[in-house]
Amino acid sequence: MVPREAVRMSEGSIESDKEVGVALALGAIAVVGAVVMFAYPGQLGKAWGFAGAFVFATLAVGAVQLFD
Repeated sequence: MVPREAVRMSEGSIESDKEVGVALALGAIAVVGAVVMFAYPGQLGKAWGFAGAFVFATLAVGAVQLFD
């Protein structure tokens, strides 16, 4: 038999796992945008890389706040 406390703990960690997963996914896309910002040869491409990194980093922070 599984104690009831163990079942409650596993149910409580489901929400935090979603929070971490969404934040990591959006953070990974933000890192790709930062790499584009540094690696792209033209100024317009660097600007798009910065914009992507900024937007997805903001969404990652917002997702953590939303699921918290």
